[in-house]
Formats: sequence, structure tokens, C-alpha cells
Amino acid sequence: MNGTRPSPLELVCPAGTPAGLRTAVDAGAHSVYCGFRDETNARNFPGLNFDRAEMREGVAYAHDRRVKVLIALNTFMRASTTDLWKKGVDDAVAAGADALILADAALVAYARRNHPKQRLHLSVQAAAATPEAIAFYRDHFGVARVVLPRVLTVEEIARLTAQAAPCETEVFVFGGLCVMAEGRCMLSSYATGKSPNMTGVCSPPSHVDYREENEELVASVGGFTVERFARGEPAGYPTLCKGSFRARGTASHLFEDPVSLNAVELLPRLAEIGVTAFKIEGRQRGRAYVATVVQAFRRALDAIASGAKVDFNELRALTEGQRDTTGAYKKAWR
Repeated sequence: MNGTRPSPLELVCPAGTPAGLRTAVDAGAHSVYCGFRDETNARNFPGLNFDRAEMREGVAYAHDRRVKVLIALNTFMRASTTDLWKKGVDDAVAAGADALILADAALVAYARRNHPKQRLHLSVQAAAATPEAIAFYRDHFGVARVVLPRVLTVEEIARLTAQAAPCETEVFVFGGLCVMAEGRCMLSSYATGKSPNMTGVCSPPSHVDYREENEELVASVGGFTVERFARGEPAGYPTLCKGSFRARGTASHLFEDPVSLNAVELLPRLAEIGVTAFKIEGRQRGRAYVATVVQAFRRALDAIASGAKVDFNELRALTEGQRDTTGAYKKAWR
């Protein structure tokens, strides 16, 4: 740990690889979330995730430093291969997971039936955004925490948090945003034939292509051109929702601007309304990024806990294109 005063608020940090897990733990995470190297988790990219031995070693490393490990099996089972997800649950429990992050209601039921003492969290992929939806998982399956969708205002989060009790709430506070309803990306599925919420890949690298054309770098996904970058211009990873397209003679980002979520200025209010955990997106990010973001947010949460001032500007340089937003939390378009 980083030696700072422990915070009663939980900082949940990304661990895309074993090295990333150690980085997040050493940087001051209270919890890390990670997944197996297969389709059971929603970050199923080459070079990411853990095999079974690595997961056991990662859990041991974190537990030795009093950090919790949350294992995500947060994609939806396919009828022909449900055993892959069920085995994932069994192996995660055997590895010593502090909680499983699940989305598929049938998998939640399997986990509760076969591992009655295991703590369960409801993934943001389940999109539970009403008191009734949360109560269903809480009362039928004993779900201890729900990760709320990124489409809610702070006031809506406050009402849900009060009504969800004793189920805890967790919200995203930094990293990538998705214009779709939590992984249900029809654009990516149509263009690549791979479903983000079933095979765990949005704009998969196998379908991404870059080529030079007329002094520009052209990026495409599934054969669809989604962005053109001038020479020397920073070229982000192409996703269909953040692509720049020409419509009615004007080129613009039709679906979503390439900006990042940065809700650090809302942390005091989110803590005040009873949110338990604050999640950083970015399992695909490098260790330097993870270390810097985790350290900054840990300082922010420790400052809130001690009543000290929070530096709200520290993280802006790490956002996508140095542009950030509070997303739907303020929902300024209403």
C-alpha cells in the first residue's frame, strides 16, 4: 500500500494483466477487478487477462497486501457453451475471489446455488437502473453490490442507493465512455460479427485496420472507415461509436465525441449520498497509466475522508484527447 490514511470509501481499479494487478495494488487500490483469458469477461482482448494459475497468484499477491480481488464474468452465456461460464465461476471461487462480478441472471443463479457463501456483485452489463431491478437481484440472489449504469444523474443515483440498501452501489468515475446501453453495441456486432456483451470484444483488434491514404492515416473497423487522422495528429483506437462520419456534407462525430469520463469533482457528493465504491475503467491500459490514475484517485478519496481539499485538475492530462466530461451524472442536456 502507499502508506496514506485508509479511506472508508472503496477504490476499485482495473487489472488487465498480472503486472497490471501488481501495479494497481502497489499504487493504492482498495480492490482490483480482473477476468479470465476467455469470453467470460467483457475485455476479451489479445494480451489481456489471466489464466487460472496467474489468477491464483494475483489473488495471493493482493490478499498479502490487504487488497480485494473482484473477478468479472460479466458477459452473457451462449446456449451451446454455458459450461465455459459455469467453470469460470467455479474457478474464480477456488482462486479466492472476494466477489464475482456477474451480468447473466442464469449465471447469478448458478453462482448462488453452487457457492452460497460467495459474495456476488451485479455487473454494469446487467443495466439494473431501477429499484425493482436491483431488488430482484438483491432479494432473490443475495447480490451484495450493484454497479450502476453510466446513464444516471447524481440525483437518480442517490435515490437508487437509498432504495437499494442493504445492497451497495458502485459507480464509474474515470475512463472510457460508451454511447450504447452498457455493452449492447449493435454497431460493433453488425460490423464485426462479434458481440461485445457475449464475446467480450468491442471493435476487436482482428477487425481493425490502419492504412495511409493521401497523407492521412485511415482507420477502419470491419471494413468501415471510421476516422481519418492528419500526419502527426494523435490517432486513437478506432471504435464505431466514436468515429467521424460525413452526413449532409458535414464531417462530425455523429454518435459520441472521443472524450473520457472524469467525475473526480463529483466524488464528495457521491460519497455523501452513500455510494460505496468508485470504479476506474481501463483494463486495456498500460501500467504507467494505471499507476498514475490509481494514485491520484486514492489521494482524492483519502482527502475526502479526512476533510481535506481535493485537486480536481490533476487527472485531465490523462483523459482521452485531454478532453473529459461528467457524462450523464450532470446530464446537462436535460
